[in-house]
Amino acid sequence: MTALGFLYPGHSGEDDYPRIEQLLGSDIRVDLVHTDPGEGAHRVDTLRDMGSPARLAAGVEELRLSGAEAVVWASTSGGFTHGWDGAREQIRALAATAGMPASSTSFGFTHAARELGARRVAVGAAYPRDVTGLFAEFLRAAGLEVTGVHGAGLGTAAEAAAWGEAELLALARAADRPEAEAVLLPGTALRTAAHLPALEKEVGKPVLTANQVTVWEGLRLADRRVNAPELGALFTREPLVQV
Repeated sequence: MTALGFLYPGHSGEDDYPRIEQLLGSDIRVDLVHTDPGEGAHRVDTLRDMGSPARLAAGVEELRLSGAEAVVWASTSGGFTHGWDGAREQIRALAATAGMPASSTSFGFTHAARELGARRVAVGAAYPRDVTGLFAEFLRAAGLEVTGVHGAGLGTAAEAAAWGEAELLALARAADRPEAEAVLLPGTALRTAAHLPALEKEVGKPVLTANQVTVWEGLRLADRRVNAPELGALFTREPLVQV
């Protein structure tokens, strides 16, 4: 059994995690601890505060008791709004507090894009334009070329959580560019786990979504690889370990 720990801010799209656990179809356990999201608004100041050391540390002890082997801060905007260096310091502090390997959704996107061999990516986010732009800057700091940026302008995670497949497909279409090798949809409030095949069919290329890459990042930290095609191209890479 591989136990993965996730610190998830508030309550919005967290039902993706049991769905992903089921789709992995293996001896993977996904443990979720909810952190205080604060105001929950898609503003840079509140998003930075959401990922403060105190808020993250509050959930760590529960994860340790669960037997988690690695921990991922399951928030995209709660990481990248700190900038590249700030986000790295955030996960260094989390690893030290938790006493286990740590990462965040923001870094999960950069690692997943490299896994797919995608150097040119398009971004479609539910966030306002300024917040979406900070994610694009984060990706560029990782060495990725951002071919297009689309922000839907939603003000809160709750609004994003209310989206269904139609809105997600529209977001992917609005973000995509012919030269992009993958489309990235940040925001762990978006419920995307059930829609990954449809999203990839819609744009004809890999789609990386926040909750998907968050779990993949946890598996990467635990040195596990699982073949789960229903979770998109990211989970069908070679070499595979089927359990």
